[in-house]
Amino acid sequence: MFQDNPLLAQLKQQIQETLPKKEGTIKATDRGFGFLEVDNKTSFFIPPPYMKKCMHGDRVSAIIRTEKEKEVAEPQELLEQGIERFIGRVKLFKGKLNVVPDHPQLKKLSLKAKTRKGLKQDEFAEGDWVVAHLIRHPLKGDNDFFVEISEKITDANDKIAPWWVTLAQNDLPKTEPAGIEHWEIKDDADLERIDMTAVPFVTIDGESTKDMDDALYAKKTANGDFELTIAIADPTAYITPDDEMDKVARERGYTIYLPGRNIPMLPRDLADELCSLIEGELRPALCCSVTVSKDGVIGEDIQFFAANIQSHARLAYDHVSDWLETGSSDKWSPSEEIAQVVRDLYDFSLARADWREKNAVVFPDRPDYRFELSEDNDVVAIHADMRRSANRLVEEAMITANICAGKTLQNHFNAGVFNTHAGIKTEKLEDVVKLVNPEQALPFTVESIATLEGFAELRRWLAGQETSYLDNRIRKMQAYSEVGNAPLPHYAMGLDVYATWTSPIRKYGDMINHRMLKAHILNKEPVQRPDETVGEELALHRKHHNIAERTVGDWLYARTLTEEPTKQTVFTAEIFDINRAGMRVRLLENGAGAFIPGSVVMDNKERLACDSEQGLLSIDKEVVYRLGDQLKVTLIEVNQENRSLVAKPAEVFADKPAPEATAS
Repeated sequence: MFQDNPLLAQLKQQIQETLPKKEGTIKATDRGFGFLEVDNKTSFFIPPPYMKKCMHGDRVSAIIRTEKEKEVAEPQELLEQGIERFIGRVKLFKGKLNVVPDHPQLKKLSLKAKTRKGLKQDEFAEGDWVVAHLIRHPLKGDNDFFVEISEKITDANDKIAPWWVTLAQNDLPKTEPAGIEHWEIKDDADLERIDMTAVPFVTIDGESTKDMDDALYAKKTANGDFELTIAIADPTAYITPDDEMDKVARERGYTIYLPGRNIPMLPRDLADELCSLIEGELRPALCCSVTVSKDGVIGEDIQFFAANIQSHARLAYDHVSDWLETGSSDKWSPSEEIAQVVRDLYDFSLARADWREKNAVVFPDRPDYRFELSEDNDVVAIHADMRRSANRLVEEAMITANICAGKTLQNHFNAGVFNTHAGIKTEKLEDVVKLVNPEQALPFTVESIATLEGFAELRRWLAGQETSYLDNRIRKMQAYSEVGNAPLPHYAMGLDVYATWTSPIRKYGDMINHRMLKAHILNKEPVQRPDETVGEELALHRKHHNIAERTVGDWLYARTLTEEPTKQTVFTAEIFDINRAGMRVRLLENGAGAFIPGSVVMDNKERLACDSEQGLLSIDKEVVYRLGDQLKVTLIEVNQENRSLVAKPAEVFADKPAPEATAS
């Protein structure tokens, strides 16, 4: 009787116009209701019937009404769609095609679907992984959600699904670029390559590394200084800025490194063979020579030049480390010539590390976690690899080389691809000073820590503290590292300029710097300068690659640790984040990330306080856990579907009367 009544519709419209409106983002729950998150402190409840019109992540305008003495939000207008392209799994409902999004807050949704033109519905089975696009939305005036499947990623039970799905999720390529039949040297006609085949360069890499892109040589002089030469593989000898392969490299940005496999930026016949500095093979290289004093100071005699080199020894990190640390290795017995080169490189690295520790910023040693996979892509083991002597040796050589490149590009072109870091966020400077210097007993001021020298001094002071609490707090107040075309300082390393050129097989920005360094050698205008967008492009590539690496890792951790809740295995964990719901920790034995809900620490939420700003978890106003603390934990849930781990402290706090209540 009242349906389609224009007077009733007009009255409803007038009532809605008088109600307050709020804009915010939809946060869904697994119980059917949701919240309109207006800001960090303000949210409104959305009942299940209203949630049917919106989706987690949507930005909407909603009217705020009072129902049963409670303010609730009713979404009215879609401001920004939360998802458009997404990954999902096929669900067949009475023979009809549906897609369930692969997202923790969207897994309850089963969205009606069709296939894009060229795909057939009978090619899809229950559980298959697909790429889908949301093409209809209720807040756009449509009756329901509706999606279109544009691509099948892989079958439901494919063991390699973690890799294929993650690459599709981040819109990353599955394979390396195709090579060409004949690669030709395309050097500038004026570029002369020095014959350095007699110099006993060595490469030091992992045992399975194929794309060896750096070779090193050092000689200690009579007064204890070091003559260092770094030779870097030179793909720009084969690829010009006008080549199609250069466009491919720029689109990819970097080699993609995922647990158990990598996807090269350049074709494997170039990266793993023709450019790789293979022992005994003649290779074109871009080289840098410089004198480093016995005190670790980089000299002013930096020289870049093109050369033909020949690696005299292909060495492995662990073998060299064993030899340096114990005096021998079961798997490596060097000739006296190579042994002397390695000794001199090692002594050089100690001098540089000492200088950086006193004058710049040295990162704390943390393990690199590595998955060992079987041929069937099952996890055989998870290794925690610490940086050893040989790893640090190569690291110091690469840092030195990149400092030299940064100075050269700054002095000659005032341009290049630079890695930069701005230190503490401007708006956080006062907070940092108050945090580390509450009684003004230390020399840190807003003005001092805003400078490179002051920031480096602060970081060295933090490294010497008994706990990492302040370090963790302050890291959250720091700016993010960036890539740009201006020679700005890198505060996080304590360096006034830094430009990488040591991995051109793996990084497109390094290819650009190679071309600019060659222009410097020839005293010519570069054939390629970085434009304003290249830094943003590379940063975006790096972001997607990091997300992909972390996602595959989470998937493999969930697979590997699925039985641990039953076993009640005790792990050592380190707290790296505290938010209002609980704590995020890293399991130090294997690198897995886990969440500890506040409720498993103390089930009385009135007595529990999780302070995300100060990085503290307190019970009865007494601090129990802080950022950087280590504790023993056990896993209580491994969710394979969401690839997430939930843990609890090995010792939890029972809900006993609060101290003041006991006293009374």
